[in-house]
Formats: sequence, structure tokens, C-alpha cells
Amino acid sequence: MSTEVAGNSTAPLLPELFKGQVYKRNQGRLVRQMTCLAFWVIVALGCKSLYDSLQGFFDESSAALELAIPAITCLAGFWISFRLVNWPRFADFLIAVEAEMNKVSWPSKAELIRASIVVIFTIFFLAMSLFTFDIIWRAIFEFIGVAA
Repeated sequence: MSTEVAGNSTAPLLPELFKGQVYKRNQGRLVRQMTCLAFWVIVALGCKSLYDSLQGFFDESSAALELAIPAITCLAGFWISFRLVNWPRFADFLIAVEAEMNKVSWPSKAELIRASIVVIFTIFFLAMSLFTFDIIWRAIFEFIGVAA
């Protein structure tokens, strides 16, 4: 499946950055929107960090650059993120991911609660077992004089 998806479209990314259309508009919408949103959050946080690091870097005459550089970087990052999720190779991958996620059988609420209880009990049991083994081995090593 992955070679089939990867082999369909071999368009390089750079020319795709200058296109305006959405690739396969109605397929994989949710996963592409969420991926784009995640990229936008990362870009926005990076630009906020850039803005914070540029505070006081420029003199009074070019203080507008403190806001202009992060703003332009943010807009460029938003556009690149939008184009990336519409790049045929990546978009086909995301479409395939959404198709596979639709095939997943999710547990009911009751099954989820039962499974969670089993996991929590197992973790508690293993923690208590490791604690007990630690106490026993510490006592043995102190008895033979290896540990202080």
C-alpha cells in the first residue's frame, strides 16, 4: 500500500508551493485539516519565540522589524504548511491514513473502562512487586555487607 501511494505522484514540493488549488479536495479532509492546524500551531509558537528573541535587538529607527520579521515568517510558514498538506505525495499519505482510521473498530465505553481498570491494576501490582523485590534485595545486600 505504501509503495502504491508513494508511486502515484512524484511531483516535487517546490513547484507545489506556488500553486493555489487543493489536491483531491473531498478526500481525507479531516486528517489534512488537523495536520495543517498542528503545523500552524508549531509555526505560530516558533514565530512567537522569534518575536520574543528579537525584542530590543533593533535600534529605535528599525523597531518595526521586530514585528515585521516574525509576521512575514509566520505568514510564509502558514502558506508552506497549507501547501504541504496539499502536496500530492503527502496528501495521498494523509488520505490513506484517514481511510485506515475509518476501518478501526473502537471499543465501547464499557470495554474502555474494563480495560483501563485491568491496566491500572496490573501497573499497581507490578509496582508493588518491584518494591517488594527491592526491599528484599536491599536487606540481603545489607546482611552480607555489600551495601551501606
